[in-house]
Amino acid sequence: MDLGIRGRRAIVCGASKGLGRACAQSLAGEGVDLTLVARNESALRQAAEEIRGSTGVAVQIVAADVNVDASHDLIMRTCPEPDILVNNPGVR
Repeated sequence: MDLGIRGRRAIVCGASKGLGRACAQSLAGEGVDLTLVARNESALRQAAEEIRGSTGVAVQIVAADVNVDASHDLIMRTCPEPDILVNNPGVR
């Protein structure tokens, strides 16, 4: 299905596993460039490599906790003009 979002940019929170990872993979399948956000950097790197390898889209990672205000600036510096936000913060 073509959702008409190819070339857009998305920030996907909680993207290293579960629902966030599935959302990231689906968006990448539609041609959306990604900024993946999660607390676990090694899991993020693995997710980014797998998504990049299977879809060819640009994938950046930000190891940060979206529940911490200071992380918001870092995320927005990495992806300053997102078109899509998947807000899926984990609970500690």
